[in-house]
Amino acid sequence: MSEGRGPLLSASQAETLWRPQADEAVLWQGAPDAMVLARTAFRTPVIAGYFALLAAIAILFGGGLGGAALTLLAGAAVMAILSAIAFVSARTTRYILTDRRIILHVGMAIEKTINLPLAKIGAADLADRGHGYGEIALEVIGGHSLGYLLLWPHARPWRFSHPQPMMRGLADAATVAERLAKAVAAHNRIERPGAIAAPSAPAPTIEGALA
Repeated sequence: MSEGRGPLLSASQAETLWRPQADEAVLWQGAPDAMVLARTAFRTPVIAGYFALLAAIAILFGGGLGGAALTLLAGAAVMAILSAIAFVSARTTRYILTDRRIILHVGMAIEKTINLPLAKIGAADLADRGHGYGEIALEVIGGHSLGYLLLWPHARPWRFSHPQPMMRGLADAATVAERLAKAVAAHNRIERPGAIAAPSAPAPTIEGALA
């Protein structure tokens, strides 16, 4: 084993990382909706509009109906690929909120488990995506080693220097955000009881729309 690397985890140890323990209370668990994930993370409406624009340009500038048809077929193929990736991503993702942590079990080819202690959650930013669906970006207090590529597509867009984990495509997202806020507030009261203890971290603030 090379110097500086930690011991490899056994299968049972890796399983323990993402499965709530016997003394943990599961407050909520869920997974992304595949269609919402395709629309918000993989930007399928933008891609569809782009190919539709190319097809219109082909017609206007003499490409003819044949050129427009080929463009639309290419767009349909790209849309099918992105939708398939979104479907697989949704099927292989599990978000779990317990009274101690948030667990993101993600990964299409390689499974990854991201454990976020509630004490490390400084804010939860809620974005409404229509029809009760939404996304919750998690602002982590202090330094962390979570890279944007490690998190994607479960990462807040455009936050490359300070990546923020994001729970995407949630049904009834406002209720999930409310449960999260209450869980963090309750955890902080338990972790820092008494008037002499250090000030507790604020409960997550539920903010407006994201990019």
